[in-house]
Amino acid sequence: MIDDWASLTGGSPAALATGAELIARWSEPHRRYHTLGHLAAVLAALDGLAGEARDETAVRLAAWFHDAVYDGRPGWDEERSAQLAQARLPRCGVPAGRVAEVARLVRLTAAHDRVEAGDRDGAVLCDADLSVLGTSGYDAYAAAVRREYAHVTDALFAEGRSQVLRRLLATPVLFRTERARELWEERARANMTAELTALAAAQPGGDQTP
Repeated sequence: MIDDWASLTGGSPAALATGAELIARWSEPHRRYHTLGHLAAVLAALDGLAGEARDETAVRLAAWFHDAVYDGRPGWDEERSAQLAQARLPRCGVPAGRVAEVARLVRLTAAHDRVEAGDRDGAVLCDADLSVLGTSGYDAYAAAVRREYAHVTDALFAEGRSQVLRRLLATPVLFRTERARELWEERARANMTAELTALAAAQPGGDQTP
């Protein structure tokens, strides 16, 4: 994985040190879903969307930073991650304009529905970030998300998670690029619908029929 980072930033001591720092951050023991595995999956999804972005280097750098700070505080985590990118990338030799674009993209991942029409870089990053919804790894992803919220009761988690799933399912399209829709849209909707059904059945008064 460090080879991917080096291909984006070069092999300067500062760049290699920053790459090592990012891998250490993604490897923090409190993480359950937002791990190196998630980073690798997003980078692989970006490979599948090659040619869709305007600045593919900026998008891949944003993938490296988008959950680099993770304390389970939506919005705050993305803002701190963007600030980290702004602090680290200049010393890696990344031009100021690209640093600003990376920070903007990282902030977009706090709420994927803020991507504006024509924002190719934002669309590609958000599609890659959500790609797990349309893969065979969905059940493992959902279980990992639950473990990240182990401090929340089952009832409260089910309520909050169900709201998220319903909001996503209500959108006309989950993915913004045509290629991502071809790859993941249909299966993502089936996966989320199945999880939503399971959450409802597990609630008091839910359908407990085997």
